[in-house]
Amino acid sequence: MPNYKKIKGLIELLRPELPFAAGISVIIGEIITLGKLPSLSELFLGFMWGFLLSGSAMILNDFFDIEVDKINAPNRPLPSGLVSSNTAIVFTIIISLLGLVISFFINKAAILLYIIFWFIGFLYNWKLKEKGLLGNLFVSSSVAVTIILGAIAVGNPWNEAVLIFSLMLFVFDLGEEIAADAMDIEGDKKRNIKSIAILIGRQKALNISFLLFMIYIILSFIPVILNLFGISYLIIISLTNSMILIWGIKLIKSSTIKEGRIYVRRLYLSGLLGFLLIIISMIVI
Repeated sequence: MPNYKKIKGLIELLRPELPFAAGISVIIGEIITLGKLPSLSELFLGFMWGFLLSGSAMILNDFFDIEVDKINAPNRPLPSGLVSSNTAIVFTIIISLLGLVISFFINKAAILLYIIFWFIGFLYNWKLKEKGLLGNLFVSSSVAVTIILGAIAVGNPWNEAVLIFSLMLFVFDLGEEIAADAMDIEGDKKRNIKSIAILIGRQKALNISFLLFMIYIILSFIPVILNLFGISYLIIISLTNSMILIWGIKLIKSSTIKEGRIYVRRLYLSGLLGFLLIIISMIVI
């Protein structure tokens, strides 16, 4: 039973839904670039590249945020004592090295990007997170590059649709980052993090977050305007945009931290659902 709990704690450290989304984003870049389903090896390598890069950043986040999480999230694996700091370090090294090995099986650009964005993730969790918006911009850039990596993996990083999707992902993630910070004000003060929510207040930060989600919605229609995608994409994006609009409105009206966190998560899952449905439509239709 203790081993089971430790394994469960390690999985929680990864926050698997976030690395999963990163892996899916790489696959999206591959599919958009090729206009069809990539080979199984390209799918596997691309997904694992994104998953492991994001996963290592998630573990580092919890490692550097132990004191903050004692306030914001005391039940997380590290502050609760379920996983030790030393175990988290070893787990980070294993995940990071696996990702680097995967990069060698893709191409030189993948190796370079992996190293660059691994260090960005490390610097963010170590110091840049305390810089507020600057840290948010670094994280969102790291998320957006996953789609471009998918294009690089199959040989065409300058695909027009890929660049648009990358911009969409950047804007959406930035909105989510700012909203998430607005839920962590008390703990962030302990680490002296200069988040937008701390500088201008929770409600104004949520309003900025909502504005970014609305910009994402506008950007999502550009591929249709440019005739890059057809009716199936329009239907999917209209459906998920409606969900994002609903949860965004509820987020800015949320009165408690617990309620706000629920809507931040629903916004994230709505965006992920949209990307998954787009992949399916491109493969099947």
